[in-house]
Amino acid sequence: MGPFVPELISDQLNLVVALVLGIAFGAVLEQAGFSSSRRLAGVFYGYDFTVLRVFFTATVTAMSGVLLLGYFGLLDTEAIFVNPTWLVPAIVGGIIMGIGFVLGGYCPGTSVCAAAIGKIDAMFFIGGGLLGVFAFGELFSLYGNFYDSTSLGSIKVFDSLGMSQGLFAFLLIAMAVGAFAVTTVIEKRVNRSSAPSLEFKSRSHFAAGAGILALGVLFIVLPDRKTHLINKVSDPKYATSHPVTVMDADELAFRIVDREPNIRIIDLRSVDTTMSRSLPGAENITVRDLFGKDWVPILSRRHVKKVLVGNDEAQERTAYLLLQELGYENLAVLQGGFQTFDKTILSPGSFIPTGSRWDADVKAFREKARENILKLIAENKSKGSKEPKKTKKVQGGC
Repeated sequence: MGPFVPELISDQLNLVVALVLGIAFGAVLEQAGFSSSRRLAGVFYGYDFTVLRVFFTATVTAMSGVLLLGYFGLLDTEAIFVNPTWLVPAIVGGIIMGIGFVLGGYCPGTSVCAAAIGKIDAMFFIGGGLLGVFAFGELFSLYGNFYDSTSLGSIKVFDSLGMSQGLFAFLLIAMAVGAFAVTTVIEKRVNRSSAPSLEFKSRSHFAAGAGILALGVLFIVLPDRKTHLINKVSDPKYATSHPVTVMDADELAFRIVDREPNIRIIDLRSVDTTMSRSLPGAENITVRDLFGKDWVPILSRRHVKKVLVGNDEAQERTAYLLLQELGYENLAVLQGGFQTFDKTILSPGSFIPTGSRWDADVKAFREKARENILKLIAENKSKGSKEPKKTKKVQGGC
């Protein structure tokens, strides 16, 4: 389901899981008091900050889960959809929604929750929201240019601030703990008789705050899993102590010409380089994409030899050791990289005699192999350029 690695839930079962999670989400909103417009409006008037606490708790829980699951390789974080940002329109939209929140006492999600239990005001709120959507669409031509202005793309907050995701996670957790403390004081002063925070047990809340801050500190020192593993296998000492299986250009050419079914070529080069000349049947997967769940079915076939082809052998060896760290087997690197294969097999007149009695046979084989492989490459181009597989971003949100 979603960006989890490995794929444990099918697309069909995913719909059932989504229904169950949706029901559970609605139940949680109701239990948290989100179906009460008075409780929701209490955030703006200072007498009830339950909504803010629930939002911060949900944010910190989801963020911590994503970071930890990503670190342990159970979540493909690059498969998570990041909503594009249009800065000024987003600010204006937030102001409009905030005003509507204060006046109506609901946001779109909480209004549906309240309507589900028969709240009349929530039903009218939903009706007004639908009319607003209709009016927005009908009048879009008047402000279409503004709607598409100040585009920042699919940015992440910590990238835009120039900090690591671990540091950002710690700061967000610290902000949440601080918000809990400050809003508790405000709530008790504004609503002295019935503030929800009057029921809080100070000792348990201090312990919870200290615990979540400790988790934030852990995120600061917790390295990005992909970068950590790539740096680990790129270390010369690690590479020296971990030998790799090597396949020379002649053997790979023979297997391609023979159309051997138990071999899969993994092209590590950039998309632009690969599109100009790609070996027959090759899959274009960059080194960082090797972590993704999309390639698990291909890379996990134990009886299929995965031959890694890169710009040079150093790139191939890094990918080989990385795949070993990820638990994949039956791997090989192309000796000398694609440049050596191109020079040895694909380029005409490049044969250099070695003085061996087999020189004539090797030369004849390479000429025949070059003819067949170039023909296969031309056939692939005539069928149209094969677009590299793109990770399907998993969308979601409230």
